[in-house]
This record gives sequence, C-alpha cells and structure tokens, in this order.
Amino acid sequence: MFFESTKPNRATPPCLKITVSRSIVYLSAVKSILGKIPLLSLLLAASLAHGQLQLSPDAYISVITCGPDPNELYAAFGHSAIRVYDPANGLDDAFNYGVFDFDQPNFYLNFARGYLYYKLGVYYYSDFEAYYKRHQRFVHEQRLNLTPAQKQKLFDYLAWNARPENQTYRYDYYHNNCATKIRDVLNEQLGADILWDSSHVQPTHSFRQKTDAYLSPLPWGDLGIDICLGSPIDRPMTAWEHMFLPDYVESFVDLATVVHDSVRTALVAEKKIIYEPAPVATWTAFVHPWVVVGGLLLIVLWVSWRDWQRKRISRGLDVILFGLAGLIGLLLLALWLFTDHRDAARNMNLLWAFPLHGVGAVMLLFKRSWPWAKAYFGFASFLSAVALAGWWGWPQELNPLLVPVVICLWVRAGLLWRMQGNPDAASAATV
Repeated sequence: MFFESTKPNRATPPCLKITVSRSIVYLSAVKSILGKIPLLSLLLAASLAHGQLQLSPDAYISVITCGPDPNELYAAFGHSAIRVYDPANGLDDAFNYGVFDFDQPNFYLNFARGYLYYKLGVYYYSDFEAYYKRHQRFVHEQRLNLTPAQKQKLFDYLAWNARPENQTYRYDYYHNNCATKIRDVLNEQLGADILWDSSHVQPTHSFRQKTDAYLSPLPWGDLGIDICLGSPIDRPMTAWEHMFLPDYVESFVDLATVVHDSVRTALVAEKKIIYEPAPVATWTAFVHPWVVVGGLLLIVLWVSWRDWQRKRISRGLDVILFGLAGLIGLLLLALWLFTDHRDAARNMNLLWAFPLHGVGAVMLLFKRSWPWAKAYFGFASFLSAVALAGWWGWPQELNPLLVPVVICLWVRAGLLWRMQGNPDAASAATV
C-alpha cells in the first residue's frame, strides 16, 4: 500500500486523515488537534516526541495484518503494521511503514530513478482498523507475548524511529517494504530472544511467481510488472524473503517463539480475527489481455497474408508495431542501466522489445530505400525467433501473454526481409 504524509506537528497527538483515489490510498501521519485535547493527550504527545513514555503493566504490542484487495493493484498484496495499546496512558496507535510524501524534494524524479523514500507514520489505531473494514479487507491481530522490558524496548525504538529525523527509509519492492520492516524491527529489537520457525515454507518459489499468484485477478498489472522487472526476481526466494508479503509475516509470527522469563514460549499470546469479510468477488478486466494480443495476432497474420499476395507492405502497421516495441525496449534499457531499480536489470524482454526496433520504424516511416534495411529486418526476425525458441527456457520467466506479440514481430520482420530482396516488390520499401 502507498501512503502520503505531510509535515507532522510533534506537539499534537496522532490523527488519521484518509483520502481515496482509484489508484492510490493516502493515509497521512499528520498530527492535528480536533476539538478540545485533554491534558493527558498533550503530555502523551510530548513523551512520544522525546521517546520517554513508560508503558504500564497493562500495555501490549500487536502485529496487525490486513488483507489484500484483489481488485486494486496498489492493495493486492495486503498490509502490515504494529499496534501499541496502553489504556493506562491513553495510547492506542498504529505504527505504519507504508508512508510516503509527495512533497519531498524531487519526488517524481527520485521515483523514476528508483530512489524511493518511505517513512514511518503513527496514527489512531481505531481509524486504521475502520479503513480496512470499510474496504472489506480482513484485519488480524497477533498480540505478542513479551516481558515488560521487551515491550518497552520495542516501543522505545518505534517512538525513536517515528521522529522526523529518523522516520525515512529507502524503500525496495521486495527487500525493504512495509512488511519486511515489521519483520526486521521484531528481529533486531528482540535479538536472540526470538526464534523464527520456517518449517512451513518451502523455498521453491521465485519473487515473480509469488507476485503472479497475488496479481492473477489483475492480468494487466501483472503483465506490466512482468515486462518491467528482469531476471533478478526469478531466483528462488529463501524462507526469510517470503516475508515481503504480509501474509507470510503473519504466518512466521504465528510460529515464532520468544524467551519470556527465561522460558522459551510462543511469541503470540493471543490471536484475534478482528474482521473477516465475506469473500470479495474479483472483477474481470473489461478487455482481457488475451483478447487484445489474440486479436492483434489475427490482424497481423491477415494483413501479412494480404501483403504477400499484393507484394506490397502495409507500412503503417509496421511503424506502429516496431515503434512501440522500440520504445518499450528503450524504457527497459533505461530502467536497467540508468536507474537504481535493481530488479529491472538483465531483462530478457529486451530480446523482443529491442531498442533499435525504433530505428526500424523510422526507416519505414520515411518513404525511401535504406541500403541496410534488409539486413536489419533479417536480424529482427532472427532475434524474435530466438526469443520464441527459448521462451520457457530462459533464466527469466516471460509472460505467455507476450507470445502472440513476439510472433507478430517475427512474421512482420520476416516479411519485410523477404520483400526487401524481391525484385518484383522493389517499391515495397517506399510504398
């Protein structure tokens, strides 16, 4: 999930502001005063600001896991947070590592370059919970079995981490996100006291395979990710790395143990199913990608047969086809070489989305004969054939939805190569 934070006021208690758009949910970590604020709240806020609040014996800390929304790309993986509840101090806050700020300097440039900076936001837990209930997403709470000293250490770290000078961190899709931060905070603050059990996880899946599983109801989003991210996400994950997903954070916490008064015991003292909605029906994309790529293939095959019969090239189709493939290739190459999106490296989609296909489109756009056009389109046909021949054998798992697209490039490039050398079609390159 993606969030937006504006400048916090450290002198006021946490409050939640929610703004919803179709593609992004903004949960701000703004601290604002609503109506009359009790003196206790002001004292609490001052204590939080300095990390000096002492938790009472009745305080507890929980891991909160929120369900995915199968109909929205930004919410398809679920969400994680930490709840700190202390009735004696009037404290019930959600600590959330999924906050970002549109107002940070050079936000859009940094986003494009892969410099994604997120931050820890703190706000009322009741509002946090209400948001997920309203959007029909489950809410599970795992109350942690911690000693007073362990609770205080964990809370002190969260309070310190929430300060403006400490709250920002470098985000990574798979290795440093809102779920892995929960894992890392527990692991670092509990240290040798916590023992993780990974026996329920078989480390045989790649990051891409797990991503595909969660995005199966969103084929267009899945296709976009499969195009843009390269072979680094195709290696098998370790059991530990599965916790980039909130569901796995929950399952690992369920099975973890912790030293409590010199005795190793279950980390979870109590698990509550706070909200479990009825199954959400997944909506089907108005136009499924298979309809689009299948229709494209049929059109290209029909036009190619007609061109072969007429000995003339349908130049407009090839300009669009090779032009788009070249632009996609330039994007993939830029993501690999000129940004910090490390998971976009070594992208095998460059076999079909070859950046120089844009040059081929330019050659076709200008109605003149190019001496090396035949060689180029012969090479383009060969490159597409190689991509197809090794489609299910490359070290990167390529999306099968792209197979019809690559067939289109192969057929058109082969036709251009053959007709460039046909004396009866001398005008083909200039028509």
